[in-house]
Amino acid sequence: MPGPRHPPSLVTARRKGSPVTVTATRPSVQDEAPPPRAPRVLSFSQRLSRFDLKVSPYLYISPFFILFAITGLFPIVFTAVISFQDWDLVRGEGTFVGFDQYIWILQQPHFWTALRNTFSIFLLSTVPQLVAAVFIAALLDRNIRAKTFWRMGVLLPYIVAPVAVALIFSNLFADRFGLVNTLLGGVGIGPIPWHTDPFWSHVAIATMVNFRWTGYNTLILLAAMQAVNRDYYEAASIDGAGAFRQFVSITLPSLKPTLIFVIITSTIGGLQIF
Repeated sequence: MPGPRHPPSLVTARRKGSPVTVTATRPSVQDEAPPPRAPRVLSFSQRLSRFDLKVSPYLYISPFFILFAITGLFPIVFTAVISFQDWDLVRGEGTFVGFDQYIWILQQPHFWTALRNTFSIFLLSTVPQLVAAVFIAALLDRNIRAKTFWRMGVLLPYIVAPVAVALIFSNLFADRFGLVNTLLGGVGIGPIPWHTDPFWSHVAIATMVNFRWTGYNTLILLAAMQAVNRDYYEAASIDGAGAFRQFVSITLPSLKPTLIFVIITSTIGGLQIF
């Protein structure tokens, strides 16, 4: 008589003289790994679409870098190379002289005068400009009347032609009949030599620069201030923080990336004035 049948997925082994039973499970058909799929063959249009997604961003920005390499990078590198040579402009060639020309320029008093004038105008035009831009942006960020009018007003000096700005300030800071000296004379202060004294001439130039660029930086900082989450200010008000405390603890830290950008651009522009 045949013995009992075991399930097809089980194999039972009994050791003689031992009650221990070892059961092994046979792999079923469902547990077997599926056969590998054949690689998907892409059509020409699909391959072209993938290539476009990977390469097109670089193609879009390549014109700028090509023009920059031709008109910006190459002149800088070429100037650095010929600075170590005694270059003849007629023949278009030169002889290598090393650092002799750098040593010569460092020994010239006019170089140090120009360097001093550059940093003087830079400090007088950049630092007050950034401070005024942050202050004006903080005022415009509040709920004031005619907000759009004031925001447009701070940008008006920027859209004025540079020639017009130069004419206006040349009349304001004229030595003999300038408006500023006339007003100072009305309160008993003598005329200031705006054109002959180095310091006061730097002040006049810096005032003109600040007039033109403060509004531009103000709008950049104002846009960054409006991007700050207003919930922070509400929570600070509930905790008892005043307006100044909110400005120092919330506004300024939130403006850090924008301030870095404004400082860099203002520094570049300030060093190029003189």
